[in-house]
Amino acid sequence: MRSFAIALTLGILWLQQQASLLTATTLIAVLVAAGGLLLCVFKLHLPYLRRAAALLAAALIGIAWADWRAELALQTVLPEALEGRDLLVTGVVASLPGVNVNGGSFQLDVETLSEFKAAQTSAAQTPLPGQERLPSRISLFWPAKAGVTPSLKAGQRWRLPVRLKRPHGNQNPGGFDAELWMLEQGIRATGTVQTAQAVTQSAATQPLQDFVPGVLYAVDRCRGWLRERIHAALPGKPYAAVVVALVIGDQREIRQAEWNIFQRSGIGHLISISGLHITMLAGFFALLMGALWRRSFFIFHTRPLPLRLPVQKVMAATAAVVAVLYVALAGFGVPAQRTMYMLLTVAVAIWSGRFNQFSSVLALALCVVLVIDPWALMWPGFWLSFVAVAVILYVARDEAIGSLDADNDWRVRLRRNWHAALRTQYGITLGLLPLTMLLFAQISLISPLANAFAIPLVSFLITPLVLIGVFLPEPFCGWLLSLAHAGIALMAELLAWLSAPDWVIWTAPQPSLPMFLLAMLGVLWLLGPRALPMRWLGLVCLLPVLMPRPPAIAEAAFRATVLDVGQGTAVLIQTRQHTLLYDTGPAYGPDSDAGSRVILPFLRAQGIRKLDRMLISHQDTDHSGGAASILAQMTVDGVISSLPDQHALRQSARPHSACVAGQSWQWDGVTFEMLQPTAASYASDKWKPNARSCTLKISTPQLSMLLPGDAEAIQEDEMLHMLPEKLPATVLLAPHHGSATSSTAAFLQAVHPELIVIQSGYRNRYRHPKPEVLARYQAFGINHLRTDEAGAIQLDFEASLHISEYRKQHARYWYGQ
Repeated sequence: MRSFAIALTLGILWLQQQASLLTATTLIAVLVAAGGLLLCVFKLHLPYLRRAAALLAAALIGIAWADWRAELALQTVLPEALEGRDLLVTGVVASLPGVNVNGGSFQLDVETLSEFKAAQTSAAQTPLPGQERLPSRISLFWPAKAGVTPSLKAGQRWRLPVRLKRPHGNQNPGGFDAELWMLEQGIRATGTVQTAQAVTQSAATQPLQDFVPGVLYAVDRCRGWLRERIHAALPGKPYAAVVVALVIGDQREIRQAEWNIFQRSGIGHLISISGLHITMLAGFFALLMGALWRRSFFIFHTRPLPLRLPVQKVMAATAAVVAVLYVALAGFGVPAQRTMYMLLTVAVAIWSGRFNQFSSVLALALCVVLVIDPWALMWPGFWLSFVAVAVILYVARDEAIGSLDADNDWRVRLRRNWHAALRTQYGITLGLLPLTMLLFAQISLISPLANAFAIPLVSFLITPLVLIGVFLPEPFCGWLLSLAHAGIALMAELLAWLSAPDWVIWTAPQPSLPMFLLAMLGVLWLLGPRALPMRWLGLVCLLPVLMPRPPAIAEAAFRATVLDVGQGTAVLIQTRQHTLLYDTGPAYGPDSDAGSRVILPFLRAQGIRKLDRMLISHQDTDHSGGAASILAQMTVDGVISSLPDQHALRQSARPHSACVAGQSWQWDGVTFEMLQPTAASYASDKWKPNARSCTLKISTPQLSMLLPGDAEAIQEDEMLHMLPEKLPATVLLAPHHGSATSSTAAFLQAVHPELIVIQSGYRNRYRHPKPEVLARYQAFGINHLRTDEAGAIQLDFEASLHISEYRKQHARYWYGQ
């Protein structure tokens, strides 16, 4: 079973790494080959050949299954012809809505989709052609109007005017793959409710039906009621969002500053309905039910309940039921589902009498998870959860044998349990270290200490308090939730103090596959039987994944990575010994920005531990939106900007200097020159921020790159007249994202670039880059690349220019689908 599960996993993993799905002919061939191999399993007499045939068949079955599921999921994507058009959608709110000051976000199960007409009513809808192929679920954002957010609840039926687009997400090394997440969730279009339009008064302001019957709708409606109850009991409390996360698994309201503390201390896995909480709660109720069942002879004298049904089966059924109910509170989130499937598999194994080895049951649970969700193995939580359980089994093998001869003395049992707990914590810390470095390129050095007190506090005190309190009437609800909130606040203060020093986070570049496998071998050696010779050699195998290494930029004089941050700018410049970040991308929401979501994960994946300089071209939020997050979480030796004196970023950034034309410096033989703005522009109040964009030129004797920020036609003309000899460049970052107010013909002729790189968001509201600007590039014979099409673009400036596009180098079948 274990070998079969591993082979199935490898087959599914192979398919998920492909740039395209199998053709129908290839899929049939794979199925025929799998069938033939299974036939050989029954016909062959040599055990090794039979095992090899079975494993290969399992891998082929995994490939075929993942391919078929992917084909089904991709069929209902929004047609390109409907992108950006005014449409009228009728559907049911299918998720717990998230609401903030900017508006509400929610998923909608689509019932009908039609063309929007200003006077259209429900009786006059004209369905679009191919209605059966249209998305069954979409994700919508309803902007707040005049500061008022819409009143949304799960299970409501709405008819709304919308504009939709196909699933699209930023693609960067080390970043979150939103397109894969939407594919897994069944979301095949995203869009915005058009609040400026109206269909009818009733459809625009209130739902057509307040609740549509459905089990999942009812679950999410209950979750919404619990969230409202928590906020009513904890009005204005700073950690009310953490209580919400512990009760219903909704983490969207937790502020980024709080997440930083939890992640730096290594306890982020506790701030949700995690697998640990589900397992502990299910285990607690199983033990309670088992104790009551064993003592049933007080009630049933003639035939006690254990004689009617074994205690083990009752405990397994209780754990399974509790797990299902608790996962329902989490809205059947994918991470919680994995734990539920594992517990259900254990329960089935016990009831069927086939519970022989826990490792075999774990392998069966692995197969169940992947059959239900073949994309699960693309997420860190999948590997962390299964590997953690496997490590616990590996570490606890001696304790499992010793427990058969348990001593009745409670002091001996306490000492044995304490040693077992310490060994398990030690094993998990070491066992997950290589995987953590592979997935996140960093580890928290205080994680063992933080988890030592946070796990019992959250799991045995805070979580039971909030789960009991939220269902009790007032004033008991408020009392218990306030007590739990006080515990969270105390824990957060202690964690903030522990995680404050810079040294608590150890960062190194993501290891290569051979380095990772060597580290895992070292872990197995370290945690092996005590009689294993020279176990210290395991530490030697671990060292390569932990050692900081200078970022490899091959033979390039410098590397420019133009990050895919949506509608905004962020470019990382690396020389052999120095790093500079030009702009920090946009702010996506009140507590979300490109700094925390794109730039920092990329820097960690590259093993970059500090920035020598950060340059913020101007104050527009699409260029400065991520700066605060970067300054809070990474060492920055100096900041240059054109920000006004009173700007909050300028006050917090130390040391800081203003960018002025004429500034220059050299790093590793690479010259950096500031071309704009002039010193006189700071004394005038007639210029808007774009006019003071810090324009930077980076040069080697052979090649160069020009970064003009949001410079517009006037600033381009100034540079043409003041320093025309400085303008020629090999690569030009498109001024102002390709707007019609920039990229004049005279400027393009003076720069004469080989390549123009455009940073813009997919189908952004400004419609950048403008068609007339693209036509101008084409007229001058200039090639261009766009981050919304190519993802992150890596430019290596060597003797010649080398270009790498992330979506091509890391192609996957779901990109653009």
